[in-house]
Amino acid sequence: MKTTPCDINRRDFIKTTTAGLAGLGFAISLGAAESKRRFTLCLACGMIGVSGDERKVIEWASTYGFESIEPPTSFLAKASEAELQAYRDEMKKRNLVWGAAGLPVDFRGNDDAFNQGMKTLPDYAKSLQRAAVTRTATWLMPGHRSLTYIANFKQHARRLREVARVLDDHGIRLGLEYVGPKTSWSANRFPFIHTMAEMKDLIAEIGLGNVGFLLDSWHWYTANETEADLLTLKANDVVMCHINDAPKDIPVDQQVDSRRELPCATGVIDVKSFLGALIKIGYDGPVACEPFSQELRKMQPDQALSAVAVAVKKAVALAEST
Repeated sequence: MKTTPCDINRRDFIKTTTAGLAGLGFAISLGAAESKRRFTLCLACGMIGVSGDERKVIEWASTYGFESIEPPTSFLAKASEAELQAYRDEMKKRNLVWGAAGLPVDFRGNDDAFNQGMKTLPDYAKSLQRAAVTRTATWLMPGHRSLTYIANFKQHARRLREVARVLDDHGIRLGLEYVGPKTSWSANRFPFIHTMAEMKDLIAEIGLGNVGFLLDSWHWYTANETEADLLTLKANDVVMCHINDAPKDIPVDQQVDSRRELPCATGVIDVKSFLGALIKIGYDGPVACEPFSQELRKMQPDQALSAVAVAVKKAVALAEST
């Protein structure tokens, strides 16, 4: 495989992260005001296998140069007005904004599970609105054991329309993620949405203005999509983004969803074009690292955060170099 500007030996990459932090100035903001990009680099601790309370997350985000954080939904649901105000004041002091929250509704399973989730969604949405969180995001299963594509499409459109209406009542947008790997969508009897084009159809069928994409560079790559596909979108079509890389020497149709890499670890995924397209369309939401890396999860929090910070900084620098 041809070597790209992203290529770096993975062990060397991890070993040099601590030194790289000093050279790249991660105690300082990542410099969105000095570039054309409008998106923020988001610290989503669960995606990188790091756990800490809501106060620790703010500290980590500030220390390692992130610009947004995943909303701590459990804290937001129970916080008093004074506690919430103090938390948001601390975020403002450290120049942090909200990323996207998850969606606590099981729309993929049976009707009972879905209906139960819908009963609790209004209170969840209310707690997000109170904290000024405006984005949520979730993913779709790329296949089903018994529902045909059309039946599954109709069920998703109906259920997610109900979800989106509740969120819209509270000023919240919903991002939907398609799962691209062939190893994922071919594993079920009836394949389902696994491309950007198919997700466009579902979003159109839902028919509400607060529904858009959760874009992931991994799924964009495994769906064999290009920068041109991304440029068909407008900034408001995108709610949330993930970045990562893929293992080397594995054909794209054989890539497995749970085996990923940090951004710029191998150069297999063209993160330069992915983020560059987001800059071109003026996307202004969060971009989080989702590497599904077991090696990263075995690290101490500071080492893992350092590795992620260096990786996302390099990815952004590549995108801004054009």
